[in-house]
Amino acid sequence: MTIPELTRNCFQSGISAVKSTTDSVLVLYRSYPGDPALHEYLKYALNVFIATLLQAARNPELHNAATLDMLCRIALDAHYSSGQPNPIGSVVAFDESPIVVLGVVQDALQLLEIAHTLPVSHFHQLTTSSSELLIRKSFPFISTTQAALHYQTANDLLLNFQLSPGLREVLEHFERQLRKLMGDDAKLAREAQMMHTMQLTLGRGDIVGSSSNNDLVSLSLTLHALVATMKAGDFGAANLQYCAALLVGLFRWSSWSPTVFYTQLLLCAFVCLSQSSTITTTMWKTFIVGRLPQLLVAFEKCINTESPSSESDWKHAMQNALFIVLRRNDVLSVCDSMIAQAEGNSSPPSQPLARCFLKELLVHGLLEQRLAVTFDHGIANDNTPSLRSEAQDAGMTLETYLETKLSGEGDEPRMWLSRIRREPGSQIAFGDFVKQRFADATSQLDIEAMGHICKLLYHDQALDALSLHIKTSELVAYALQFFELYTCETVGDPQTALSHIGDVVMFLQSVLARFNFQSNTFSVDGKTTSSEFLKLTAEVYHYNSLTGGDLTTFNAWLKALFESEGIEDTVRSTQPKTLLRVAASLVLHAIGSTVEGKMNMDTLRNGVMYFTDPLLNWTLVGVIKALLQEIHQKRFNAPIHLEVLQTLLLSPSCPRLVLTLCGPRVMSLLANRARKEPIASVTFNNEDLQRVLTTALGAREEARIRSAITMGPRVSWQEYPRQAIQTALNMARTNKLPSIDVERCLKVVSPSKFLQVLWSELVVVANVPSEIEHSRRLAVFILTAPRPPTTPPLLPIFLHNIVPSLIIHIDSQPEQTMTMSAELLVALVSSVLTAVMHLELAIQSATVKVHPVFGQTSSAMARRLVSDLRTRKFSYTGSTLAQRLSSSQSFLANFPVFMELGT
Repeated sequence: MTIPELTRNCFQSGISAVKSTTDSVLVLYRSYPGDPALHEYLKYALNVFIATLLQAARNPELHNAATLDMLCRIALDAHYSSGQPNPIGSVVAFDESPIVVLGVVQDALQLLEIAHTLPVSHFHQLTTSSSELLIRKSFPFISTTQAALHYQTANDLLLNFQLSPGLREVLEHFERQLRKLMGDDAKLAREAQMMHTMQLTLGRGDIVGSSSNNDLVSLSLTLHALVATMKAGDFGAANLQYCAALLVGLFRWSSWSPTVFYTQLLLCAFVCLSQSSTITTTMWKTFIVGRLPQLLVAFEKCINTESPSSESDWKHAMQNALFIVLRRNDVLSVCDSMIAQAEGNSSPPSQPLARCFLKELLVHGLLEQRLAVTFDHGIANDNTPSLRSEAQDAGMTLETYLETKLSGEGDEPRMWLSRIRREPGSQIAFGDFVKQRFADATSQLDIEAMGHICKLLYHDQALDALSLHIKTSELVAYALQFFELYTCETVGDPQTALSHIGDVVMFLQSVLARFNFQSNTFSVDGKTTSSEFLKLTAEVYHYNSLTGGDLTTFNAWLKALFESEGIEDTVRSTQPKTLLRVAASLVLHAIGSTVEGKMNMDTLRNGVMYFTDPLLNWTLVGVIKALLQEIHQKRFNAPIHLEVLQTLLLSPSCPRLVLTLCGPRVMSLLANRARKEPIASVTFNNEDLQRVLTTALGAREEARIRSAITMGPRVSWQEYPRQAIQTALNMARTNKLPSIDVERCLKVVSPSKFLQVLWSELVVVANVPSEIEHSRRLAVFILTAPRPPTTPPLLPIFLHNIVPSLIIHIDSQPEQTMTMSAELLVALVSSVLTAVMHLELAIQSATVKVHPVFGQTSSAMARRLVSDLRTRKFSYTGSTLAQRLSSSQSFLANFPVFMELGT
């Protein structure tokens, strides 16, 4: 059929001939890309072809770099041959309405995102042709609402992809124009509803899923939780199967292609390091190099179990993602610079972060050697010594090699531990060795082995790295079991044994303080123990209140320390747990006797000196805290207490851990005492105390504590949850990757109050359309992240307690505000239900041993919500929620129970 015949038939049928031609030809073009007649058709309908092409490019069936590149070239060749001057030329007709042009611009931005996520073709440079196509567009004058609609897409492109200088300049100029238009928040708020209507009219997005190919916000919140806020519990990075299920759930919810998912995940990890603030640079490097490859192996195993045919897709996805991410020199160079600074080097590291990561991908089978060389030519000739290569040369497994090196005496184990920290690839084997050593020492009650490994760990920062690979809660459980069972009755050298027991106690105190566990009970190998006694070591018991074993131990040690009776026999008959409980009482009782004249100062000083020796210095955390409490209660009129405190703190043998754990309270004492009248009878050396505390805490931490004591908290504790939410939203708004500690928020306010605060902050940002997506992602994370057993799940509380009250509240608002709030509620409810459903399915398929507690299944929550909405047919908000959810095909596919609301 000729073009005139087609035009006549279309006219008789009352449809657009050009549009009909273009739609039909694009369908044929997928099968016959070289047909010259099809090329002529497309050139003939150029203006409509552009709009149709850009819309069709969203269809996964057209996601082929060669096909899309050739289609872009047809448009560009026709434009260049038209003779239009480039500076003002446009591949869109000049007489098109602004709303049509804006739709085309948005589609062109979307095509550019797709171009950067498709597999790379060496013969068809889609990123180049799509960039040229975007540069040739003319950007019309637009309203503030329309500006907000386009701002996020342009911003994501600039943040996530390595663009050509010409395109980056165009987009930055476009972004600046949009930002100026978006400056009037009041006007933007008035037009928010208009924007929503326009989105529905143009068919942008859906109420389900992430609705974007760029979502570093959700991934950042997730990675921060795994690496920091949840690392101590069952749902941190150490739980390999859970992490794999979590990634599968995110992948399903996002509806991304494998390439997009891997690109976003890897890019997010590197950007998190480059922007690290709440988590140290070293910790991010440890995660990226030492843990992430192993998580990806578990993720692929999980997802390939569901769909075996997808294995090759993920191999290609990794290659394409690396091609994109490793070109982000703007991010990688910052990462290398920060790592060098953290390691105390002035020059870039000899092993760039990207190379370290590629090496681990090779070790875990996620990348082939021939491909690794294409990403980093230097990797083939890189012969940098590593613990893994040294173990191979020695004919040992890495775990066995590390065991031989860490079992030495003196400073040698600490030197090897330092190497392990610098080589994250060795930390998986290190974690396996540590866990096995704890298990063996506990089962055999081997005090030397347990004391050695505990001392090695609490003196070092290795615990943070270990938390990514093994559950630190299990190490705590082993140490507690050992402490409960061990006695010094049958050992040859009871004093040495007691000092080893002290290493176990200080390990426990270090871990509990560092990881802030939500529970006091710890289980491993079917046995459960409690750490509650470690919180009571500063308790001072009056002599008359002591009974049984506590009284016997108290009397024996009082005589041994302050009456010079045989200490070895006392040690041999002592239960370490009892001694730890009465240590503070011993010191305070002796001070009381001195004050009353029943004991002289020399006897007191001689007895106190035992507490600076390894025999008893492991009890000092409780002793020092008890002294500080007494000094405060006596309003500093306690000269003997002050002298004993100073003696203990300034002793060269006072463990650094004790100074670290007690340092903030001592600094508070010094600050308070400076405001009091000095006590002449006591020489209290503030300068020396400040020096030892700074050495133990570090200058930065000491300065932070001193500032907090002097200035007070920057925000009241009651306002912390609101500030945490606002900070996370502000970070997302300013292109910073956000994090939020939900557990800390729930320690301040009740779950219901926290959710009300969350909603109030979501409503505020809903008035600014460019921030709606960020707020939705934050809310989905907060509501769907699994909670530890000590805190109630938030999603059922939100759906069944908060939503009904919100429906009543929204119905009472003015019409414009009511409409906006109702739509926000629709988006939030649909998103959280869909997200938690995908996570549930992933957890089931991944055979996670410890299931996260959501309170109810997603289907049960959906059924109850349907029941609630049936009773609110005469509510505007309730009926809107019911209508939107029951009319969304994608939502109904997951929750068919909502069909009942449409009848």
